[in-house]
Amino acid sequence: MGSLDTNPMSFSALPNDKAAFEPLNPEDVRAYLHKAVDFISDYYTNVESMPVLPNVKPGYLQDELSASPPTYSAPFDVTMKELRTSIVPGMTHWASSNFFAFFPSTNSAAAIAGDLIASAMNSVGFTWQASPAATEMEVLALDWLAQLLRLPTTFMNRTSNGRGTGGGVILGTTSEAMLVTLVAARDAALRRTGSVGVSDIPRLTVYAADQTHSTFFKACRLAGFDPANIRSIPTGPETNYGLDPAKLLEAMQADANAGLVPTYVCVTVGTTSSNAVDPVGAVADIAAMFNAWVHVDAAYAGSACICPEFRHHLDGVERVDSISMSPHKWLLTCLDCTCLYVRDAHRLSDSLETNPEYLKNDATDSGEVTDLKDMQVGVGRRFRGLKLWMVMRTYGTAKLQEHIRSDVAMAKMFEDFVRSDDRFEVVVPRNFALVCFRIKASGAMTEEDADEANRVLMDNLNKTGKAYLAHTVVGDKFVLRFAVGSSLQEERHIRSAWDLIKKTTSSIMN
Repeated sequence: MGSLDTNPMSFSALPNDKAAFEPLNPEDVRAYLHKAVDFISDYYTNVESMPVLPNVKPGYLQDELSASPPTYSAPFDVTMKELRTSIVPGMTHWASSNFFAFFPSTNSAAAIAGDLIASAMNSVGFTWQASPAATEMEVLALDWLAQLLRLPTTFMNRTSNGRGTGGGVILGTTSEAMLVTLVAARDAALRRTGSVGVSDIPRLTVYAADQTHSTFFKACRLAGFDPANIRSIPTGPETNYGLDPAKLLEAMQADANAGLVPTYVCVTVGTTSSNAVDPVGAVADIAAMFNAWVHVDAAYAGSACICPEFRHHLDGVERVDSISMSPHKWLLTCLDCTCLYVRDAHRLSDSLETNPEYLKNDATDSGEVTDLKDMQVGVGRRFRGLKLWMVMRTYGTAKLQEHIRSDVAMAKMFEDFVRSDDRFEVVVPRNFALVCFRIKASGAMTEEDADEANRVLMDNLNKTGKAYLAHTVVGDKFVLRFAVGSSLQEERHIRSAWDLIKKTTSSIMN
């Protein structure tokens, strides 16, 4: 890895320090962005050949670059050189076609362009008046996506009859979507109980399967729920690790009988660990018995539901209160982009709105516009709607569906490879584009031996730099996760990864 002299005094005599400071000089903007675009294009051309995981140690960058900020300016070429020689070699390359860990972080030329333009405009669209087009674009993009997902019109900002009762907002992450809906559900439950202020919070209970993302339990604590009242419902192979409605009903009824107030249920379509799917409609019916809020977390798998053959996973969504999905995972829209829809937008804004004097304006007072600040934790916000709209406008529904189907087909191909080798097992049925597999215990190899063999397999694979896989634990077994979906992946990458897995496994077994 190269090193570069970054002594702040190195550039003390550069003449541009004597010139007027113009950070948005049009010629600089053009020159810098041309260099940045060339870098991006070259990066995508070459990323496949880079080690997916970097070989660096904590603190390496402070040794590579100066530990103190420079006093004087430097040519932009110096900055770009340091990017190439010091920063890129320390990156985990999520864009690599050899990245199979976690869930994909997809991207596209249209999304990058949209994000670049939004960053250049740099609007802060907290109210409609603060940036009408930014708000209108977000509303339009969300309604377009709702139509792709075939969500009920009750979740849309605008319908053929005018403004709807529901609505959406683009947030940074699913964590935020969970937090704001938990707050709205909390306040609704307190109103139902006739609570004086927040005195009844210790009575409120929330529910989710034990496979639900850990961020849910974090969000519950942030929203003020007593950790003792967070119910994690056990799952097992009999439901393919999805939420069992009978167990949920039993838990909610027991709490109600004890004088507690069932408040919120989180349903997941495509869990992080194994892509399990909770039954949306059945859970909604049970929650309705207790007036509890139902939120659907479809962060990853929601994108697949733009394809008719996967839409059944959302059946019953018309009876839930909110749903979120993240196009930055699987719909070619770069971070950050989590789309939250609520059936009654006022239930959200009543808990989150702020109305300081300096933000008051006629458009807000008219009641005809959406002020997106009232559907999120903060006030300021990025122009996220542009990149999502540009993806849908540029590629169209058919191409986006083709993208999803191609990834699923490649995942099925990998699943077939695994099933054809009797050294391995597929641990749970494949959903979407994730395959959970492992070296199986056989002969003298115990389950504990198999767990250790799989740990070694994963470590050895990742050390090669030619693939990156992550793991989980399913049914007390250490399991490897093979997530297809990086935007540059083709069949040849899946085949190469499988060849590497077979070869590495053989070396371990021998």
